[in-house]
Amino acid sequence: MTHVQEAQDQSREPSRDGSRDHARDTSRGRARGTAPDRAPDHAKAPSPQPRGGRAWEPCGGPDTGPRRGRPRSAAAERAILDAVTGLLEAGEPLGALSVERIARTAGVGKATIYRRWSGKEELFVDVLRDMEPAEPVLSGTAGLDDLRILLESMRTRGVAQRSSVFLHNVFAQMKSHPRLWAAYQDTVVAPRRAALLAAVRRAVDAGELRGDLDAELLSDLFAGPVLVRTIHRPDAPLPEELVEHILSALLQGLAPEARAAADGAGPAPV
Repeated sequence: MTHVQEAQDQSREPSRDGSRDHARDTSRGRARGTAPDRAPDHAKAPSPQPRGGRAWEPCGGPDTGPRRGRPRSAAAERAILDAVTGLLEAGEPLGALSVERIARTAGVGKATIYRRWSGKEELFVDVLRDMEPAEPVLSGTAGLDDLRILLESMRTRGVAQRSSVFLHNVFAQMKSHPRLWAAYQDTVVAPRRAALLAAVRRAVDAGELRGDLDAELLSDLFAGPVLVRTIHRPDAPLPEELVEHILSALLQGLAPEARAAADGAGPAPV
């Protein structure tokens, strides 16, 4: 055997011995429940998601407690709304309610309230919305059918305010607080008006209403009778057939049939 071959054999022998030692150490490590050549579990765990990225986070981190699902959040929100309602029912005026008092009554911290509402006005608007009948579900494609649903919802809210002295008093107090009343108008009343106007325009596009009249005027003509009886004439009846009577009168026209026939083309332009 040459000196070169002896050198090559000697260089290979430690490698073989080292491989056997490594395999032996690995097998012993597995027997002890560890794997020397495997990365620790925490090294392979995914990085935690940033806060606010998901509705809830897996448990185990310090930030996951308050965000472990919506039931607790929904329960807290329900408790806050009920606390405000309970305080008002007990005779507390709107102006006397503080965030501290509401939080104490609801059994939550002030931060829980401020995470959901920017201030008392926004909270009170949601309380009033919660007291009223639920907003109607519209098709979003129909004209007169959606218009009929919206008018009936207006009538139902009027009946609710009349039948509930508490709700009537709350609305009366709200009008004496300009910021609260403005917030209610912007976040509740304005979207209702927009929905009514959109339904009128769909009815015009579908050929159910005249297209030569201002859409906002048509919207006011439909909503006016319900609003007058709800706001300005609290003693006037709000019967179940009111909406159908309003639609029938406006769609058929207010002029006597004989005069309309004599005029030829129907009702005069407004």
